[in-house]
Amino acid sequence: MNTDTPGAPDLGTVVVGVDGSAPARRAALWAAAEADRRRRPLRIVYAADLDRLTLFASAEAIDHIHDTGRELLLETAQAAQERFLDLTVVRELSRKDPVSALHISAGPHDTIVIGNRGLGGFGTLMLGSVGLEVAARSRLPVVVVRGEPDAPDTGVVTAAVRGTADRDWLGHAAREAQLRKATLRVLSMWNPLAHAGSMATMLDGLDEMAREHARRMEALAEPLRRAFPSLTLTTEMASGTSAAGVLVEASHHTDVLVMGARRRPMGLGPSLGHVAHAVLHHAHCPVLIVPRRGGNTEEA
Repeated sequence: MNTDTPGAPDLGTVVVGVDGSAPARRAALWAAAEADRRRRPLRIVYAADLDRLTLFASAEAIDHIHDTGRELLLETAQAAQERFLDLTVVRELSRKDPVSALHISAGPHDTIVIGNRGLGGFGTLMLGSVGLEVAARSRLPVVVVRGEPDAPDTGVVTAAVRGTADRDWLGHAAREAQLRKATLRVLSMWNPLAHAGSMATMLDGLDEMAREHARRMEALAEPLRRAFPSLTLTTEMASGTSAAGVLVEASHHTDVLVMGARRRPMGLGPSLGHVAHAVLHHAHCPVLIVPRRGGNTEEA
């Protein structure tokens, strides 16, 4: 696939944070599989946070942190290469805090992978602080690895869209589906109750609004079909009052759930809306958050 084709982004190195916890190890192996599919290197990062700890920790404690980090990096790299023999693995012991370490280690086309919770250097990865900050503030795609370990593949990648503003990141979902030889399901939400109290609540008016929404989704999907002619792509419209609930339910039946994240003007404040926040806490599969370009502040 020519990466200059609109909607077909270049996918670089996969960068994953480890800390010795089971979720972080699982995230590292997920990241190794992703890097192998891309035929790109895997970079494993251990955030020792030494820039802060050296202010008060003893020399013995610092040495212990170094030794622990090196051992963990080596063990994780060996586990990844045992599964993927041709995989190039780079190990990095960073002096930075977890959020800074991952952002600094990742290049402009890379993807950051984190576990859904952790300990030590990634100690609050329960998506309440560190994990949320990585996902919310990154200018790169971020995958939060959730779901049951070794869950069977469904052969589906789901892209959760709201409207035409999502066009700029859908190429990432298409590339992910293409790499997995999976179907891309473009899933959109339509809430008829949002129009209650207006003339549109007449049945024929609602039917026409639903048809118009479906036409917009097809128009959103058509450029992807041209850019990825070998990809099986479907569009689906779900109705309901809770977008997060629909997406969490959909996550039972997909290998990766892809969502766009808005950016606040001038980078102020977190870039995750309440829907993405809820999905990251409750999804049953890995969630890929892709930053939107430009200044779109639509809730997601």
